Amino acid sequence: MTKITAAITAVGKYVPEDILSNKMLEKMVDTNDEWITSRTGIKERRILKGEGKGTSFMAIKAAQELITKRKLNPKEIELVIVATATPDMQAAATAAYVASEIGAVNAFGFDLEAACSSFLFGMSVAARYIESGKYKKVLLIGADKCSSMIDYTDRATCIIFGDGAGAVLFEPNNEGLGLQDEYLRSDGTGREFLQVKASGSMYPVTKEAIDNRENFVFQDGKTVFKNAVFNMADVSVKMLERNNLVKEDIDWLAAHQANKRIIEATANRINLDSSKVMMNIQKYGNTTSATLPLLLADYEQQLKKGDKIIFAAFGGGFTWGSIYFKWAYNS
Repeated sequence: MTKITAAITAVGKYVPEDILSNKMLEKMVDTNDEWITSRTGIKERRILKGEGKGTSFMAIKAAQELITKRKLNPKEIELVIVATATPDMQAAATAAYVASEIGAVNAFGFDLEAACSSFLFGMSVAARYIESGKYKKVLLIGADKCSSMIDYTDRATCIIFGDGAGAVLFEPNNEGLGLQDEYLRSDGTGREFLQVKASGSMYPVTKEAIDNRENFVFQDGKTVFKNAVFNMADVSVKMLERNNLVKEDIDWLAAHQANKRIIEATANRINLDSSKVMMNIQKYGNTTSATLPLLLADYEQQLKKGDKIIFAAFGGGFTWGSIYFKWAYNS
């Protein structure tokens, strides 16, 4: 019996129309375009505006683009996973709402949260459902309205994050394409260095918390940067070693778009030429759970069937990992 592998067969994306450029940030906080660009690689980021528009708004848009491109009947979708650090609300799954709104009436849905590693971990989860042989169509969406948790008076964080969403469809493959291997890790002792303190059950949102701005992202930049550089590069090297791959075998590196210097450090550790490194951080900034699917959407036309891709991510928690993937179709 041929082994079933889990392949991506379609992608979709959505980014808001409103742009927050470095020049605009210069008027908001003590920073400048040259400083931001040289340290992060970011030139602009997208911001979702409008009352009542949350992460689900972008997730729905990305899913609808995928459905239209793939000419997919949404009733055939059996599972919707929304990878996100910014769900619409507590105690109500964003994925369930997204599934209903896109017409996936025969699907069940749940959210998956592992900060910036959410989509990467979601790929592993989606693949397991497909490999079980029971599910044929799993929709995985990475979406975050990061602007909802950013303090735009804090120059350490407001220059980094943007809003966006990307969606991919997982289906069974009998040619050995799709997810090949994964190496996923976490270290809970790192959560103090990157977090939104007042939002969960340990520290509920109170007037005092809001006054202390504890409902916004806090990041110890140096510690996070150091851990991200080491861990993303380390797992990428392990992925090559475990699968007897050399740099010539790899067609693409799809790394979480948090900082250009982190991405370049990861590429350098595996001696990968810059022409093989997917990069769109300059346009969107760090969209947390959405960076990896946005890369796939932006590079879809360049991807060829059989291309070998190394995915890598690092996020709060700490969470990180790498996935070795073979692309399944020509655009």
